[in-house]
Amino acid sequence: MAIITTSDLTKVYGRDFVAVDHLNIEIEKGEVFGLLGPNGAGKTTTIKMLTTVLKPSGGTAVIDGHDIIRDSLAVRKVIGVVPQDLTTDEDLKGIENLMMVSRFYNVPEERARETIKELVRLVDLEGAMQRYVRQYSGGMRKRLELIAGLVHSPKVLFLDEPTLGLDVQTRSQMWKHIEEVRENLGVTIILTSHYLEEVDALSDRVAIIDHGKIIASGTPAELKASLRGDVITITVSSENDVEKMLEYRGATEVKDLGGNRVRLKVQSADREMASLMNYIVSSGISVTGINVQKPSLDQVFLEYTGREMKDEEPGDFRSMMMRMRRLRR
Repeated sequence: MAIITTSDLTKVYGRDFVAVDHLNIEIEKGEVFGLLGPNGAGKTTTIKMLTTVLKPSGGTAVIDGHDIIRDSLAVRKVIGVVPQDLTTDEDLKGIENLMMVSRFYNVPEERARETIKELVRLVDLEGAMQRYVRQYSGGMRKRLELIAGLVHSPKVLFLDEPTLGLDVQTRSQMWKHIEEVRENLGVTIILTSHYLEEVDALSDRVAIIDHGKIIASGTPAELKASLRGDVITITVSSENDVEKMLEYRGATEVKDLGGNRVRLKVQSADREMASLMNYIVSSGISVTGINVQKPSLDQVFLEYTGREMKDEEPGDFRSMMMRMRRLRR
């Protein structure tokens, strides 16, 4: 059952700049939905419209039965936003921050404390609530931010860059907490991240947006399977060697990447490697490097957009959340 449905959702700036172009997506209740896109693709504009911060130029969306245009206040009550920037007050204790957020949403104090107690247990922060936030580690701050977006018991959580700046070990712990939140609370999560392995690990489904349109969608496994094979990148010594590599017939696709690098797309690198090595030796090609990549979301993203994921402008989600809080008052 879909909890979010967009119907020709469109945003046009000025006379002719189409940021989001007749977007139609359905997000199922209780799933983690990864939304990816390069800078300027329309991802942030889409989220701003879904969170009622930005009014569409055309079309609409329905979240938990509420239209984002006609019932914007009702929408704000059922969604939570956790931005990539840290928004909790360092000069307040953990519990004081959470109680302050609960008051933004007019949650009765007794219910707020009960909800906070459960959330704190989920993310292992029981012993930190009476400590000032400035004493928290980076991972603790991120966990506090996560549950700050849940104190009013939203049905949909917009989660932007949840592990930005964390080390690998702390990041994996944060993944576990996000999964526990989804499992225990049944909340639907819209996830955006520049760590594509994070989106792969957490998302039930992923959509890639570019030029305001969804250009690919499916489960992570389906998207990776769409690449139809592995990628072998070979670095050679000369342009003459590049020309020889471009004549290799065992690949489904051969491309000159420049810089004496050639990319081969093959059905299976494991099966193809012996034939490839024989060709290199028999052709007298001087190879300085070989890199084999199995299908990944990074490759999927590059394949469909022609670009690599780059950092978004900082502070965008923070300003969005602060505006939402003002609108709720």
